[in-house]
Amino acid sequence: MTSILILNGPNLNMLGKREPDIYGATTLPRIEAACSAHAEARGVLLSFQQSNHEGTLIDAIQAAPENHQGIILNAGAYTHTSVALRDAIASVDIPVVELHLSNIHARESFRHHSMIAPVVVGQICGFGAAGYILAIDAMIASLNESMA
Repeated sequence: MTSILILNGPNLNMLGKREPDIYGATTLPRIEAACSAHAEARGVLLSFQQSNHEGTLIDAIQAAPENHQGIILNAGAYTHTSVALRDAIASVDIPVVELHLSNIHARESFRHHSMIAPVVVGQICGFGAAGYILAIDAMIASLNESMA
């Protein structure tokens, strides 16, 4: 059975409290529950991990191919700063979808550049919590295409 890791970076544990005008009022556990129901209906297993620590995220990316066929990554602020995350993504042989709740291209200029975009299969941003569902469907389509 297909398994996808949904990996969330810094401050995403604060969803529902942190700047709800930008990130929405939905909590991370609610997003995870909606994702699980969506994936289950499609015959896909999900695993979730969240960390505020860059090294923990890198370890999760490097370990992912042992148990998962793809990664959905909301790297938070590390998107714009972390060459190390970029290199970790490039080092694994499974697809990664970049995800953001807000439209990073419509925000502060420092958020416009993604360090990880060149090594992911695609980027979803600006759809709030619904972006996670879109990312699951995009990952499933990417995996199905690669198997065809």
